[in-house]
This record gives sequence, C-alpha cells and structure tokens, in this order.
Amino acid sequence: MRIVSPTGKFVFATVEYASGDWESAPALPGNLIDSLVRYTTIEAEPAGVSVRLDSAEVFNYPFLWLTGHLPVRFSDAERQNLKRYVERGGFIMVDDHNHDITGIFHQTATAEIERLFGKMKRLPNDHEIYRCFFEFKGGPPHTQHELNGWGDDLLHPYLDAVLVGDRIGLLYSSKDYSSEWNFHPETKQHMQQDITKFGVNLIVYALTR
Repeated sequence: MRIVSPTGKFVFATVEYASGDWESAPALPGNLIDSLVRYTTIEAEPAGVSVRLDSAEVFNYPFLWLTGHLPVRFSDAERQNLKRYVERGGFIMVDDHNHDITGIFHQTATAEIERLFGKMKRLPNDHEIYRCFFEFKGGPPHTQHELNGWGDDLLHPYLDAVLVGDRIGLLYSSKDYSSEWNFHPETKQHMQQDITKFGVNLIVYALTR
C-alpha cells in the first residue's frame, strides 16, 4: 500500500472512529506535515484529512494516526477494516492521549487491537524505525508529559507493535505524542529542539517499507 493523493503528494490521515474523541489533537497533523516537508524531499498536502475507519477510504492512505482519551469500542465494520488495512500493507500509529496504562483509552484500545491481532510485540529499541531518517539511539524519545510525571507517572522506554512478517503494521504508544506534538504552529520557531522529528521517522517508515 503506497497510495498518495491524486496530486501525488502524501496526505496525513487521522482516523475517525465511532467511540471516543478521535479529534483530540487537532494541531498535530499540521505540525508533522510541516516537519516532513522541512526535513525531507517528500511532497505533502498542506492540510491533513480525517477518514472514517469503517469506510473504504482508509485504504487510500498508507499512514493513519489514531488517538483519543475516551473508551475505544470498534464496530464490526471498523474492526474488519482495521485488520484488512494492516494486513494489506498499511501503517497505523495508535497513541494514548492520556499517557496512562491504567486509563480507559489504553485498556480498551489494547483490548480491541489484541482481539484482532493477538498480543502485541515489544518493539526493540534498535529497530530500523528509530534510524530510518533521524537516529534515536535510545529508542522512542520521551515526552514532556512522561518526564514531568503526568498521567501514570512512568517513563515508557518501548513501543509495542503488530508485525506483518518483519514489517510494522500497527505501532502502539503509551507516551502521549498526541499532547507533545499538538502545539500552536508558531511555537516551533521558539523551540531549541524540534520535538516532532520522530514523527518524520514514522511517516518515512510507512512510505518506504
């Protein structure tokens, strides 16, 4: 699955699902799109889109982002599409916007994922996704919410994944990149370090593997 927009450009797609608050990080797509075009030669549409998980449209996008704070209870159609999407070669990032492994998003989202794919695998911190563009020698970068003790007051040193062969089809994060990357666009010019660089790796991996 390497489908892009009719103009040939990458489109950032956020997943709409019937339960929960799928739109909880509205500034995130624009910030990652900005970084993608800033650091790479990948052409991207300037605005992201949202796509219903139960629609055939999900198969038009090689990269999907799913997040939220509330319970995740997929419909039968959403489950069927998610399974087919991953198995057909798509890449979906699921990020817990609560940063809380005892919280309702984590408990319900992981239950839905493992109902479809079985237990997720812990992704080793030397996986190629941490060096496919920028290099992250220690694995997934920590977020300020982790470092400040917000949520479950834990640092999560690993991400979990659903693998299709040796390819990541679904990547799961308890780190709350949704909060980390959901900032006002003008904020970026005042940052000493660009905290969105790992998002670039996610997209590059999805488009090239």
